[in-house]
Amino acid sequence: MAARSTSDLDSALFSGAEVEFLAEDDMVVMVPSLRMDTLHLICGDFGPFMPQVPTSVPLWLGIAMKKRGKCWLRAPEWMTVENLTQVLDLERDSPQEFQPLPFHYVEVSRLLMDNARDDLVDVYMVQTLIEDIRNVRFHKVQSGLQNLSGKTHAVKLKNLAAMEVNLIRPFFVKALEKFYIHDDEELIKPTQSEADIPLASVDRLPRFSDHDERPEADCSKIIVEKG
Repeated sequence: MAARSTSDLDSALFSGAEVEFLAEDDMVVMVPSLRMDTLHLICGDFGPFMPQVPTSVPLWLGIAMKKRGKCWLRAPEWMTVENLTQVLDLERDSPQEFQPLPFHYVEVSRLLMDNARDDLVDVYMVQTLIEDIRNVRFHKVQSGLQNLSGKTHAVKLKNLAAMEVNLIRPFFVKALEKFYIHDDEELIKPTQSEADIPLASVDRLPRFSDHDERPEADCSKIIVEKG
């Protein structure tokens, strides 16, 4: 496989499957239907499992056991019609804020609907609410892009989810880099009075040798805070 350039790596996006892979480490509640000894895994020990006794396991393990008919999965507390309706209302009423949700709420809900749909309550309503929440939050992001200007060198975003960050990060990074380059050119562009300075006077300006430390400008960045 050919090596990818640094610029390709910097602007690369995670695929949907890669983001879902990371989300599979989130913990869910599983209700076993059989007795099983403790599982000693790299990520930790889980079990012992007793029939009808709820226990917390990584999502990937719960899905694997669900596919083998050895358990059923319990939806997370946030994944109810009541909670999602409240979140949707708050998202609509707060155009400048993102409501706190699990970092992988999109991926976890999708994985549960694909692999444990029969274990979920009001699944169609839940699916619709999550899709509405995603649309409202992404509209906020799009509206926020209009506020970027040449004076913007950092963006602080709170309560964004993994998939949302994955979608907007390349654009934000490149936009801030362009703003920085533009501002830098404006700073070094000589004024009319400076252009009239004789060459001899310019030669007397301070110089840096190869061993001198030169000031470095901070790179543009995006700061993402989880709630």
